[in-house]
Amino acid sequence: MARKLKLDIPGPDRRITVEEVREKGWEAVFAPDVARPLPLIVEIGFGRGEFLRALAEGAPERAHLGVELSFKRVLKMARRIAKTEEPNLRLFCGTGEQAVRELLDPETVERFWINFPDPWPKKRHHKNRLLQAPLVRQLVHRLVPGGELEIATDHVEYAEAVDEVLRREPLLENALDVPFRRDVPGRMHTAYEAEWRAEGRQLHFWSYRRRVVA
Repeated sequence: MARKLKLDIPGPDRRITVEEVREKGWEAVFAPDVARPLPLIVEIGFGRGEFLRALAEGAPERAHLGVELSFKRVLKMARRIAKTEEPNLRLFCGTGEQAVRELLDPETVERFWINFPDPWPKKRHHKNRLLQAPLVRQLVHRLVPGGELEIATDHVEYAEAVDEVLRREPLLENALDVPFRRDVPGRMHTAYEAEWRAEGRQLHFWSYRRRVVA
């Protein structure tokens, strides 16, 4: 018998909506927990949430936004952080495309994290992939000049497509001296990532930043 999903939030509910952000603005959304929330740090597709929570814990003075399509995952995360001291974290339930289009204005993000998005491996499903040229262009415009875009995937064919999209975006520049890295020393491993490492999958990590135009 399936366990009943608990809907109550045992503390502050840190979920937000597009309407709330548009009506109040980011300063009010994060008040009184973060004095100056912009620019934001955003993870698109936070999954189980351990990476996002580590980011927020490591920079308590900065505002963090987690985006996740799964209502169940957002709810579980909201319940979890309601019990802990993570006031600099807000959650949005929706697609990455919706968050970028409706929540984030130009030059309001310091860093995007996109960890292991769904590769949609079948060719007929490639149109559903998150990391395509139009969205990458929107991501870049949401970054402040010099802002960073961090991406990871374990899927080789998707990695080739991601690499091409990033290289072709004129407003981005590679922050590395190689096209991508196979590992990032000191980087937290998510639970899924640990499983894929154990399976011997090839991991790819990109670090790009928005060009600073004089």
